[in-house]
Amino acid sequence: MTRLICLEPSDPGPSWYPFTGARPIAELRAGAWRIRDRWAGVLGTDDALVMGQHAAGFLDVDSVPVVLPGPVEGPAVVVRSDFAPAGRTLDFETEPQRLTHDGRTVAWFVGEGESWRAPHEDGDALEIDGLFLEGTWDLLTALEHFLAGDCAGALEAGPDAIPDGALILGDPADVASFGAGVEPGVVFDVRKGVIVLEEGVEVRSGTRLEGPLFVGPQTILLGGAIRHSAIGPQCRIHGEVASSIFLGYANKSHDGFVGHSVIGQWANFGAGTITSNLKNTYGEVRLDLPGGRIATGRTNLGTFLGDHAKTAIGTLFSTGSVVGAGANVVGAAVPRWVPPFAWGAGSAEFLDAEGFIRIAKRVMPRRQVEVTEVVEASLRALHARLAR
Repeated sequence: MTRLICLEPSDPGPSWYPFTGARPIAELRAGAWRIRDRWAGVLGTDDALVMGQHAAGFLDVDSVPVVLPGPVEGPAVVVRSDFAPAGRTLDFETEPQRLTHDGRTVAWFVGEGESWRAPHEDGDALEIDGLFLEGTWDLLTALEHFLAGDCAGALEAGPDAIPDGALILGDPADVASFGAGVEPGVVFDVRKGVIVLEEGVEVRSGTRLEGPLFVGPQTILLGGAIRHSAIGPQCRIHGEVASSIFLGYANKSHDGFVGHSVIGQWANFGAGTITSNLKNTYGEVRLDLPGGRIATGRTNLGTFLGDHAKTAIGTLFSTGSVVGAGANVVGAAVPRWVPPFAWGAGSAEFLDAEGFIRIAKRVMPRRQVEVTEVVEASLRALHARLAR
């Protein structure tokens, strides 16, 4: 079988905060699906790994191995993690040597007995549709480009009927439920796009869903208005959520607005946490990060919350806030950049490795994920890479 190799940028840098060093770009969501899943679907293979230096040793639920950069022996396809492909599985009359988008190579085919050593521009190329991702903010751009089509594609799988008692605005055939439990009184608004509920999803009475919307397996929607978002597996969501990405295993069980935000795995929102996603000037949002200010080109942009980050009750985030992995945000005046493992908004104190592991061992089993020796080693490696 041809192996899929997701090639990470050599140095993602601040543009990919808070995930640089914490999580491979290939494991982030672009639309409903992770980037590596998008590549697997286009190329018709599910044997994958990630190749990169910045997140070496990464391990999480349903992740693939991460190896250090080096030669790749065929048969394989090496693809760029910072490009999100679109469309169905490619059907080649003859296999090209490269895939390109707007003249830039995004994938290299390595035949049986061949060896790939570095990106190159040699050989026949086939153009592919998709989106280059320049930083974390472009995951929101990808959400806008891909989510409607991703959700509509789920209808081909023959979803279940929605239980009696739900109110559907639009065509009932645009609700794609696959073994979800829906209480009476849930409102489905599919006039702008399909709503997908994966296996084991629970939707409680008092929830209003607006498509396009993707909700991953075992997630529980506890009430509120949730629209135009991609929510990964095993999340708990309540309140108002708009145009946001939850990678998975996150907890937002209380009221509070989250808009145009990217939320890492194992993140937790204290009650009343609110994100601002629009400046009072309606101008471009810029990120204030170590090394300088970065322009995003976006008017709507909320908060990027890293893996294992947590907020206290009543936390208020300014437009374009970035919170590093493992940070605990406590206090009223939250800066727009919170370093990894910071303890408190002022970042005067930091969580040490033992404290981080101790908290993870309490949190992860709540989603039936055991912190084995291998998982603990990965978490310790994460702390060693990012902690001050």
